[in-house]
Amino acid sequence: MEMDQQLISEPVSPAGQYFNSSVLSISIINVWEAKEPIDDSQAVWQLRTYFLPISPRFSSIMVVGKHGEKRWKRVQVIPEEHVKVPVFPTGLTPNLYDEHLENYISEIAMEPFPQSRPLWEIHIFKYPTSNAAGNWIFKLHHSLGDGFSLMGALLSCLKRADDPSLTPTLPCVGLNARRNIENQRNSILSTVSKFFSLASNTISDIFESITKSTLIKDDQSPIWSGNDGVEFSPFTTTTITFSLHDVKQIKLSLNVVRL
Repeated sequence: MEMDQQLISEPVSPAGQYFNSSVLSISIINVWEAKEPIDDSQAVWQLRTYFLPISPRFSSIMVVGKHGEKRWKRVQVIPEEHVKVPVFPTGLTPNLYDEHLENYISEIAMEPFPQSRPLWEIHIFKYPTSNAAGNWIFKLHHSLGDGFSLMGALLSCLKRADDPSLTPTLPCVGLNARRNIENQRNSILSTVSKFFSLASNTISDIFESITKSTLIKDDQSPIWSGNDGVEFSPFTTTTITFSLHDVKQIKLSLNVVRL
């Protein structure tokens, strides 16, 4: 697919090219649980109104130039092609729908994106599980952005129940905590200390990376089996719940002003 010189946009980053190649394709899957049964009649309109305007990459495909370079090219998006609604037997128990949901996520995670259209999909699971009345499953290719930026993009599509003119926000650290953090950052001693700490951590990480890639092999663990080709094997999903209080404590411990 050669580039049309009149439709060229920004170049694909090295990381984006790495995540989308003939031997590797990595996606981010985000699952939203719905309290009420899902009405998907407005899904296409919502995508056009809220989702697509967030970033031009949601309306772009990767194209390859004469010299092998990759760039993002804007195309006409047909939202209906990106919305998938799986069909399962009705009248099952929530536990059985839990299994269907887990298996479905595992299946779509292994399916590559068509390169002829933008690299994202929305799957609407309209069956009640043990945790929700339905689930929205967003599958976004990692070349579109990192997990943090994509989460921010998706959250920007939502509106607060108490004030639909506002987007949802997470609780922030208190004002006094913010001031303490800012005062600490402004001190010269803190700046010097942070510089040497950053330099030390960087050197340590580089040395550890070189050592592990050449001399030391990682021990087997629940998240690393040591088997070749494990990235092509089916997998199952698991859930870990963090309270907002825990997130707040992490922010304070790390001296983070904003997440």
